[in-house]
Amino acid sequence: MTPFESCLAALKQPGPPDALFKAVDKALAETVGHKLFTLLYVAPGGLRVKRIYTNMPREYPVGGFKEITASPWHKQVIDERRPWVGYDAKDIEWAYFDHKLIASLGCESAVNVPVVYAGRVLGTLNLLDAAGHYKESDFGKIEPFAALMIGPFLDAIAADPDIGKQ
Repeated sequence: MTPFESCLAALKQPGPPDALFKAVDKALAETVGHKLFTLLYVAPGGLRVKRIYTNMPREYPVGGFKEITASPWHKQVIDERRPWVGYDAKDIEWAYFDHKLIASLGCESAVNVPVVYAGRVLGTLNLLDAAGHYKESDFGKIEPFAALMIGPFLDAIAADPDIGKQ
């Protein structure tokens, strides 16, 4: 079974999407590799995100909104619905307020792939690893896995009790 086929099997399982998240985590580790993998959905309005999965729960716990501000990163990933790659520590510092924590985990490159449905960014699939690990040619390898997140992201957004508190 290919990594993607494993994810499709997990997608068909009843219940919460935890098995799917873990299958996508494993599949992406095999496909492009990562040290840190997170899934964040975008709250309506596009100015806050909430983590619904992480492979490092101690450093990056699930839950809690995080504000995102207007920036070139936001414009590209959220407004224009295009993936972004950060090649080195300077790119990570430019894009992420928590760049020091990221660096402490041995991560100096990142790729963020938007999860898009009907022209709306529902969230992002985020992978981080050593400097120089990612390149733009990885987008096509990652995007099929991002598409598998449409249902879980729609469910998480619909069920989130904090959505109305913005």
